[in-house]
Amino acid sequence: MSKRKALVIGIDDYPGKSKLHCCANDALAIADLLEYNEDGSRNFDIRKPQIRDQSSLKMHIEELFKGKGDVALLYFAGHGTRNETGGYLVTPDYDDCSLGVSMTDLASIMSNSKWTNKIAILDCCSAGAMGDFTSAEETCILKDGMTIMSACDRDESATECDGHGIFTDLLIEGLKGGAADLSGSVTPGSLYAYIDKSLGAWSQRPVFKTNVSNFVCLRGVAPPVDRKTLSETIALFEDRESVLRLDPSFEFTNDPDYKNELKEPYCIEENVEKLKNLQKLESVGLVVPVEEEHMYFAAMNSGTCRLTPLGKYYWKLAKEGRI
Repeated sequence: MSKRKALVIGIDDYPGKSKLHCCANDALAIADLLEYNEDGSRNFDIRKPQIRDQSSLKMHIEELFKGKGDVALLYFAGHGTRNETGGYLVTPDYDDCSLGVSMTDLASIMSNSKWTNKIAILDCCSAGAMGDFTSAEETCILKDGMTIMSACDRDESATECDGHGIFTDLLIEGLKGGAADLSGSVTPGSLYAYIDKSLGAWSQRPVFKTNVSNFVCLRGVAPPVDRKTLSETIALFEDRESVLRLDPSFEFTNDPDYKNELKEPYCIEENVEKLKNLQKLESVGLVVPVEEEHMYFAAMNSGTCRLTPLGKYYWKLAKEGRI
């Protein structure tokens, strides 16, 4: 059984004018999404501690990455800062001499962890400093299995808007399914791509750093096309370059029981099912009709359809038994 755990932290309760307003709500929303997949199956074991000081934050981080398993994930929303010694996750007890947990320490804890996948998602100012080269040795500490996703670059601010951090608001929508691939998997890579495309050149720029051989699924959602329909591509198309000849027998309304223009050959149940699958595949960009605007007309005018480049990719995955 897969062993997955997540430490989810959102800190609003900073002293005085440094108080924040969205981080606790952001953390609750992220924890709710990570705890279960969309179908209700258990996903991550979640811990959501109240952080008051630097020692408690560091203790919980060390506990998260202790031992071994499949995925250990840290989500942090709160204040972040950077000075000449590096970046920091700021805690409510900060002062001029002690700001919080240093991002260098966090990266070191992660790099020394025996967990297969170590993931940090940081929604705080200067978060892009996480995973920087060490100033002393100029060596990278992004070890195998580490992934860091930051809300902004090292010299930028992470902003709040409409009750959420801008970065986490996109993260939430991505985990709900906006960043899912056609199999329904949301991965760190697909999440970053989703967020990156949603923020323009004038917005805070998210940063993604990783050293992995494959992406782990962070959350499963209902796929836009079911696995069986995706697998049907190899039954519908002989190879990736072939075209499928259609005719009116594929269209279920081409039946004497329907009051419309009829064409021979009349609908055949087997072909009707094939066309329904083709239309599902067309809706997600895997199949297109050739020289016709819609699959209906390709069928009624005895035209053809073919796989798109993305369709060829999924055809190959189906052929190799990987979906």
